[in-house]
Amino acid sequence: MKRLLAYLFAWCSILACNAWKWKGVTFSGSVQSDMLVPRHDSGTGAEKTGDFLTNTYADLMLQSKYVDGGVRFEFLQFPLPGFEKDFKGWGVPHFWVKGRVGKFELTGGTFYEQFGSGFILRTYEERFLGIDNSLLGGRVVVKPIKGVTLKALCGVQRRYWKWNKSVISGADAEINLEEFFPALQRSETNIMLGGSWVNKYEKNEEKVYVSPIYRLRFPKFVNAWDVRVNFTRGPWSVLGEYAWKSDDPSFANQYIYKKGSAVMLSGSYSQNGLSVLLQAKRSENMSFKSTSDVSKANGISSAINHLPAFTQDQTYALAALYPYATQLANGEWAYQAEIGYNFKRKTLLGGKYGMNVKANFSYVRAIDRQFYDKNDLIAQTRGYTSKFFKWGDQTYYRSFDFTVTRKLSKALKLSLMYLNQQYNQLAVEGHGGMVNSNIFIADGKYQFSPKVTLRCELQYLLTKQDQGDWAYGLLELSLAPHWMITVSDMWNCGGTKLHYYQGLVTYNIRQHRIQAGYGRTRAGYNCSGGVCRYVPASTGFTLSYNYNF
Repeated sequence: MKRLLAYLFAWCSILACNAWKWKGVTFSGSVQSDMLVPRHDSGTGAEKTGDFLTNTYADLMLQSKYVDGGVRFEFLQFPLPGFEKDFKGWGVPHFWVKGRVGKFELTGGTFYEQFGSGFILRTYEERFLGIDNSLLGGRVVVKPIKGVTLKALCGVQRRYWKWNKSVISGADAEINLEEFFPALQRSETNIMLGGSWVNKYEKNEEKVYVSPIYRLRFPKFVNAWDVRVNFTRGPWSVLGEYAWKSDDPSFANQYIYKKGSAVMLSGSYSQNGLSVLLQAKRSENMSFKSTSDVSKANGISSAINHLPAFTQDQTYALAALYPYATQLANGEWAYQAEIGYNFKRKTLLGGKYGMNVKANFSYVRAIDRQFYDKNDLIAQTRGYTSKFFKWGDQTYYRSFDFTVTRKLSKALKLSLMYLNQQYNQLAVEGHGGMVNSNIFIADGKYQFSPKVTLRCELQYLLTKQDQGDWAYGLLELSLAPHWMITVSDMWNCGGTKLHYYQGLVTYNIRQHRIQAGYGRTRAGYNCSGGVCRYVPASTGFTLSYNYNF
């Protein structure tokens, strides 16, 4: 294995050092390796699970006028904390060839695809979450006339180092009406109409008994449909989408025979420094997995679809301490409103250098669910009834944040943020209760010279629930174009009194990026777009290497 890795790195280096654009053929690729030398830490609960741990990925891609191709090598034989069990292994799980002939584009091998907003199909890779639900099979894309795109696909879905047995098929069509109506083009109006269909075929042999007499019979075919319209004119944009799924009993929805649905309306406006976003979404029973086997459909694995969370993606450490995960099986009403404004330079509020203000409000509520008689086993398999506009009795998540960013001088830029958050820990994580918090953040950046910049973060989270108050500080010194030095500490001052410190040194040269450090990482959830994965605590020396050619 060591020889194989050494050979792979050497091969990529040779590729990068030569002119790899020959007769219309271009070679490119990347290497990413995150490494940890773990240490036992009784304070944080971090365990030493090995002497050396690494998640390593190497991609190689060929591009030409008519044919593209690529492979990915992954080495997780000694995986980082949180990637144990099913993630462990190594091999080449991603390989594909794409050909273009006239108006056709054909792909064979593994590939990623998304229909619409992903309500019924989204396959993608998110390494830090451990997501790679690619399809192995074939896809064809046809553009018969300008303004029309048709897609069809069929394959089996990746689950860690294997593929689930069920067959996923689908088709998608999008039509841009402005290509057929000159009046729309003259008024700078774009209207897109789209429709999708996805089918899961599975011979399910799992036996689930609702009583000594009755056993559930799983459908071999599960179908899902999606329709959408996107209207854009000048600064205005409106997207409406509706999805529907047939009966799909599974462990996630407690084996009920009930249709699933999702509907979304999103509108935005952006002009003259003003931006406004309004969104609303209702979903119920939309967990869609490529297997109903309990042992294979747990957590985020085997997911065919994706529903956006409609909550603000927080990047600051304490603001992201309690992230929200979309309730696919239980359903939810989700709302988001955001407004931002850029005050121009040399105005009363903008001052000498201008100012930006932004406010965001997110609210997620349970839907109304009226369950059938618990004494009637047959009725129980139908699940519940739900009135469309009626809320349930639980708030899953609520947040309000306000941010002001202003340049105070040529060298100093300051950003201040306040976040009020309500987080239903029991609904999202399965334990605890409602966590109410107030978070205060100051982020300042001072540029000493064109090559020397110092950034400082100060954060404080105030709460009486869960682990109590937290404080966070960070200093980041950038010495362009090569060096960056970062030190930080996250302190649970209201509970355990533990310090989660980090020290990192980063070096960049041409296509190479190397980062080395030492520190603690707290146990918690990593999230992106409403999808979350629990990661255990870790302590030790870290090394990260990224290379693109």
